[in-house]
Amino acid sequence: MSFKKLATGFLSILAVATLASCGAKATKEDAKIDGKEKLVVQFVPTNNDGSMEAKTKPFAEYLSKVLNREVSVTLATDYSTIVEAMASGQVDIGVMPPAAYVQAKDMDAAEAILTSQLEDMDLETGLPLEGKLTNTFKGEILVKADSDINKLTDLKGKKIATLSPNSASGYIYPVAEMKDAGVDPTIESTLTTVNDIPSEITAVLNGQIDAAFVFEGARNVFGSAFPDKDLFKELKVLYLTEGDIPNDAIAVQPSMDAKLKEQIKEAFLNMKDDEQGAEAMTLWSHLGYEEAADSAYDTIREYTEKAAE
Repeated sequence: MSFKKLATGFLSILAVATLASCGAKATKEDAKIDGKEKLVVQFVPTNNDGSMEAKTKPFAEYLSKVLNREVSVTLATDYSTIVEAMASGQVDIGVMPPAAYVQAKDMDAAEAILTSQLEDMDLETGLPLEGKLTNTFKGEILVKADSDINKLTDLKGKKIATLSPNSASGYIYPVAEMKDAGVDPTIESTLTTVNDIPSEITAVLNGQIDAAFVFEGARNVFGSAFPDKDLFKELKVLYLTEGDIPNDAIAVQPSMDAKLKEQIKEAFLNMKDDEQGAEAMTLWSHLGYEEAADSAYDTIREYTEKAAE
């Protein structure tokens, strides 16, 4: 895919979002509770088995209580729809994967107020480092433990499961670094887009696919989804991306009232110290939040261009 085509796609998203904004504004203005406008939060689920939808209610209730206004939490169907929703004004707060945030930011549709913190991972064991948090992660390529695939160039001619082309770890970073290694997977391998990481892992375990682009620590995070499997024994990490990927951004509408932005920021910063808030954060496996350095997301633009060449 050329960068020109990718740019054209982004412009298409912008056009759709602009048309949708007219109706969205009217809807938002009608949704006022005791003079306070209802807030809509949206995020991209890490799996599509329906389990995350049930967890949105406690999070909505928690934010409603802290912000003293009605909050609803919705799920985006994929990485592009959360960008469209932010651009059209249908969503006030986006818990945005890094590449999606950059797209929305470049459309003046999102402003990062915080970056999430996750468990730092031991690069050797693939397990969390107790008590250590990080604001970045890496992309990871998984293959079967007994596979004869041992280096990036061995993926030439192989079947690879990926996430959306807008996913940093599930597509952009591994594709870009494979190209650096001398293999263009968009031409020299067979890429198959799937809905979520558990589906990618299943395809590798079943032998339908040779490798999967996931995020660092995926075997640990999704191990409970495979109760009859030991993912650490059955899968090995072929490769970790050299580039660090910034964590999810907590982004708001740029035009949002400054006082409300600050209230939202404080609500997220204080979650980890509140029992109900800490429970609500498990929706995304976030362990805390910190001030966002927007420049940290510049690397996403560089990798996106390289992956799209």
